[in-house]
Amino acid sequence: MKKTIIVMPVANEEATMGRILDEILSLPYDNLFIYPVIDDHSKDRTEEIIREKEKQSEKVKCIFNEKSYGVVSCYLEGFKRALADGAEQILEMDGGGSHLPSEIPAFLEMLNQGYDCVWGSRFMKGGSMKDQPLYRRVLSKGGTVLANLVLGTKLKDMTSGFEGFQRKTLESLDLDAFLSKGHMYQTEMRYYCRSKYALEIPIHYVGTSSSLKISSVTEALRLLFKLKDNEIQVISRERSRQDGKNKVSDFGSRPC
Repeated sequence: MKKTIIVMPVANEEATMGRILDEILSLPYDNLFIYPVIDDHSKDRTEEIIREKEKQSEKVKCIFNEKSYGVVSCYLEGFKRALADGAEQILEMDGGGSHLPSEIPAFLEMLNQGYDCVWGSRFMKGGSMKDQPLYRRVLSKGGTVLANLVLGTKLKDMTSGFEGFQRKTLESLDLDAFLSKGHMYQTEMRYYCRSKYALEIPIHYVGTSSSLKISSVTEALRLLFKLKDNEIQVISRERSRQDGKNKVSDFGSRPC
């Protein structure tokens, strides 16, 4: 299997952290690594638990995000570290138990088949949401419907955080140009990757006790209408790379 790194933002996850790491480490893959990225606002024993696992297994690498501004900064910092460390495939998942380690093989199978992006979906056939209050279900499903309407996408789930990427996919994006600092990030990523060779697969999401602020919802709505204008900034890296290839090709075709 290609070198695969799981990027997992964590904060105050001491109740689930050890179990989640053990379940992932028990999967039958020699080339699967875990990068828990700790939010600097985490106050419990999460870091201590990860550091102990890091001593026990070379597959665990603890990353402390000193300049964190929330979960999105941890995702992006994790992606950068994974790419720098030679990951050929990158998975993104939650460290609080919302995403099931037992579903990781389904993502790997699809990435190994050549998909650029694999999106976990709670709302397609075979997917589900468990232990979630009605308002969270409405927001997640309603957010997907609205995002598809505004952005022209056609996904069943635009807000899930369980997903997988080929290295080239993340390399084609300017991660520092993302607008979202919160819940809109998942939608933003899917929008910028809409032209990639992508697939949705069903996942079973387990709810947690995390709360959702009204300000987060209003901020997501505000950003939704800015994504189209920001796209040129995010994908400029890919365009620059293609322009460079074209210049090399044009030069090579000139007669001496």
